Amino acid sequence: MAEQRTLTDLRTDGGGKSDGAVVRDGLGVGVAVGLSGFAFGVTSAGSGLTLAQTCALSLLVFTGASQFALVGALAAGGSPLTAAAGAFFLGVRNAFYGLRLSHLLRLTRAMRPFAAQWVIDETAAVALAQPTRRSARIGFLVTGLSLYVLWNLTTLLGGLGAEAIGDTDAWGLDAAGPAVFLALLAPMLTSATERAVAGLAVVLGLGLLPVLPAGVPVLVAALAAPAVLWADGRRRGDVREGER
Repeated sequence: MAEQRTLTDLRTDGGGKSDGAVVRDGLGVGVAVGLSGFAFGVTSAGSGLTLAQTCALSLLVFTGASQFALVGALAAGGSPLTAAAGAFFLGVRNAFYGLRLSHLLRLTRAMRPFAAQWVIDETAAVALAQPTRRSARIGFLVTGLSLYVLWNLTTLLGGLGAEAIGDTDAWGLDAAGPAVFLALLAPMLTSATERAVAGLAVVLGLGLLPVLPAGVPVLVAALAAPAVLWADGRRRGDVREGER
């Protein structure tokens, strides 16, 4: 009980990183990821969305993986419904981040609707890595603000650049979206289970691409997660049975 109280006090008040170090961490992540908004702007314009629609996605949706999934499905000829469904399933993870961050940040009711817009992979990663509530709040704010501003600015520049270039496919810029998506995803695959889910999702997505309508393989690939978790659960159960 004493140990639990000590840890709780440390998370809430005690020492840890300096405010300057947390700000540097947040800015580093915000700037590095925010620049990839240019690739989204180019990809979105290449998929047929107008500049206004492209900027609206970054302003209102503001979750890179879902945005890339949406415009990627549209560019491949998928229907808006299947494209939106794939984007939605990718964005569901932010709700789980929100549950964890709500307990950690303890923001006022008035602030929560505004903070919810910034609950994404990067802000969650920076906030959860901090040793105290104060530093977590600073990390969340700095990462969210810098990333939101830069992501929207580079989205605008990417959309304008794509309009000036014309045919983005001729320049090979249609590959920018998937490349950035993989770059964002790869560092998150830290366990064997996560890598298995990603590998199976790739096999399902690519294997079904020639036989299903555009956008649908992404939805089917989402079944990789429960399939791998079920198999992992059975394996663990067999190991426990064997140890008895």
